[in-house]
Amino acid sequence: MYVAVKGGERAIDNAHAFLAEERRGDMAVAEIGTDQIREQLRLAVNRVMAEGSLYDPDLAALAIKQARGDLIEAVFLIRAYRTTLPRLGHATPVETAQMAVTRRISATFKDAPGGQILGPTFDYTHRLLDFTLMANGEAPNAPQALTKASPVPHITTFLGRDGLIEAAQPDDTPPPDLTREPMELPASRATRLQAITRGDEGFILSLAYSTQRGYGRTHAFVGELRIGMVEVEMDIPELGFAICIGEVELTECETVNQFKGSKTEPPQFTRGYGLTFGQNERKSIAMSLVDRALRWKELGEDFTGAPAQDEEFVLMHADNVQATGFLEHIKLPHYVDFQSELELIRKLRAEAMAQNEAAE
Repeated sequence: MYVAVKGGERAIDNAHAFLAEERRGDMAVAEIGTDQIREQLRLAVNRVMAEGSLYDPDLAALAIKQARGDLIEAVFLIRAYRTTLPRLGHATPVETAQMAVTRRISATFKDAPGGQILGPTFDYTHRLLDFTLMANGEAPNAPQALTKASPVPHITTFLGRDGLIEAAQPDDTPPPDLTREPMELPASRATRLQAITRGDEGFILSLAYSTQRGYGRTHAFVGELRIGMVEVEMDIPELGFAICIGEVELTECETVNQFKGSKTEPPQFTRGYGLTFGQNERKSIAMSLVDRALRWKELGEDFTGAPAQDEEFVLMHADNVQATGFLEHIKLPHYVDFQSELELIRKLRAEAMAQNEAAE
């Protein structure tokens, strides 16, 4: 017999209490604070903000603590909280060219105007465990204080001067809000970029990797990767001009891709674009590769059947909150469904045995 598990609300309450106990861990160990998560697990905080579509390091740190470090669960918490916030207005488009950069590199131009700024990166570290980090009171060797960087031009502007890269097409049409409007296919590039930005980093990374292995006709160079603070401005009707209401940290990536030309376009480089909250460079690079792969139709290229070129496949499977909900629902009670299938299997087995006995 297959019967329902009994216990009801009391069992659920006990499960919640058990969860809180497991989250706290050994009481002899000092409790981790959200300020520690915010400052020392910043990359995890940045990922939660990017995929949760809410720039608030404190709330992202709280979500990570509440979720016991499960970043997808933390993203879910942030998105749920985001739906309770009032919409007070719309900011003007941020000017990433005015970014106060802390990291800015180019794989295409060694002597890029404005210079290469390595910034905080794992790129040059040895992948060996540093056991000194386990020592109490360990302090980093602090570098000299950095002065606020001056804005530096985008690398692709220099290619654009010679007509070697497709021109950026200005579009004053207000982009759709994916958090408030259901996605429709085929989707505009603005919608696709929103979906990929909110998409699961691992999924987008795998798709980007597939394009590098030949599934999508994308041979990309990182034209520029920049990380830094950008002012957010908002138009105030009463004042008649925009004012700065704060700053956000962004990671922006522009890739330069080979393009042999089409019936309407000459041979030139094309663009892939990625933009995320916080220092999130792996995601922004992967995003730019997937963005470029999805542009095959507008560039007049052939569809090769690559997953990264399939708009429906990419956009309908990128969201980790939606994927988690659909995946984890199968662990919820399906007693009636299972009983019906169990009876069907028994009936089919009985019929098959009867046929075998008749044949003998």
